[in-house]
Amino acid sequence: MRSHVIALCAGVVAAAGLVTAVGTAPAAAAPVCPGGGAPPRLVGTVPGAALEGLTVDGRGRLYTTDINSGRVFRLNGPGAPAIPIARVPGGSGAGALAWTPAGTLLVGYGADARVIVGDTLRHASIARLNIATRVLRPWVTGLSAANGMDVSARGNIYATNDFGNLIGRVSPTGAVQANWGALPSANGAVLGRDDRWLYVSRTFVAPGVSRISTANPRVVQNLLNLGAGDFPDGLTLDAHGRPVVPLNASGRIIRITAPGRYCVVGAGMPLSSVLSYGRGSQGFSAGRLYRAGFDGRIYEIPGGFDAGATAAFPGR
Repeated sequence: MRSHVIALCAGVVAAAGLVTAVGTAPAAAAPVCPGGGAPPRLVGTVPGAALEGLTVDGRGRLYTTDINSGRVFRLNGPGAPAIPIARVPGGSGAGALAWTPAGTLLVGYGADARVIVGDTLRHASIARLNIATRVLRPWVTGLSAANGMDVSARGNIYATNDFGNLIGRVSPTGAVQANWGALPSANGAVLGRDDRWLYVSRTFVAPGVSRISTANPRVVQNLLNLGAGDFPDGLTLDAHGRPVVPLNASGRIIRITAPGRYCVVGAGMPLSSVLSYGRGSQGFSAGRLYRAGFDGRIYEIPGGFDAGATAAFPGR
């Protein structure tokens, strides 16, 4: 999830490209979701940070990244201090987080000023972080970006770029295919439970939400169209496979209930960049929905509670 702070200040819009859409879906009027509307609860802060990545491990510990300092932080539970545990090479531009099947935490980086040129440089990289030893090792490079990222049960990694068109794929052995797929301004990345579809937000170009076939990335289904100022960002899926999406500018969190239809889970959180459910039975636990943002704050969103939902990890 590239920094929307950079984008909003610079007024940058990503280059357009060809999208194969199956069934366009205009957004309908949005009611409050059943159980939604409760005010968010502040559960963590990283002062001075612009938070970009978000995930939770099996012990209920939350991890997040700061694009400003390039640091990866861990919070051991709601209300706990943010502990810096690693820093990406170059010292800035830390992006998406995702788990490998073996439990290594992948850290995308390169979310710096170079993103303005879209897919041209292919400078973005992924590092491996051992969360036990806190040792971070650069692994692969050559991606257009890694601002959204998820990993399949077979270990294939998908990475997106909201300032360009390309979606990359990295094999378990580290082979990089920077142009695996193309969707203008794809942002965030989360795989469905069977890994057949990759769900992404479209942030700046034709804002909305799509899903992409992992068997054939030319097959792109449009799930939702939004207004030009909504800026959907790093999404997640609930226990029923429904996308839950933060809208950066308005501060709303929405759930897509059917093609072209959504309801509002929560509101009042502008600069939201990414969502994740918790994991495990303690700390940032499974079923609870968390939001991180460019304001350095982490909120629990009570209206998003879903007992069966969990943070993205391979084979979940």
